[in-house]
Amino acid sequence: MDSNLKRNIILEHYQNPHNRGLIEDDTYIKANMNNESCIDELNVMVKIEDDIVKDIKFDGEACALCISSASIMTDTLIGKKVDEVENILRNFLNMATEKEYDKEVLEEAIVYDEVSKTPNREKCVLLSWWAIEKILNELKAK
Repeated sequence: MDSNLKRNIILEHYQNPHNRGLIEDDTYIKANMNNESCIDELNVMVKIEDDIVKDIKFDGEACALCISSASIMTDTLIGKKVDEVENILRNFLNMATEKEYDKEVLEEAIVYDEVSKTPNREKCVLLSWWAIEKILNELKAK
């Protein structure tokens, strides 16, 4: 993907993030994540019904990469079965850490395929995805 297109997608999701804003609903599983090396702090809420991610909400104070990544993540994961989400998550984390991954499953999240070249920004991009990982691990533990 062209670097200008990547930049435009990231900027669009930062300026107009999808699914931003928390709600009061006890049917959501929540996770709070922060990046100890900067200001990024996100709250992520996920609603799972019948093994399908029905909704994801997020909010917090964070940089452009963190907000845009969270927005793209919600678009990518909402409507997917939990096993699909786990596969996408695994592939996204592998991509971000320069391991083998399937780019076909990442959809628009592929815009972060070069984040490993700037390790100080890696956590910004990964924060919301780690929240999903934490939530899925909590579900498995139940």
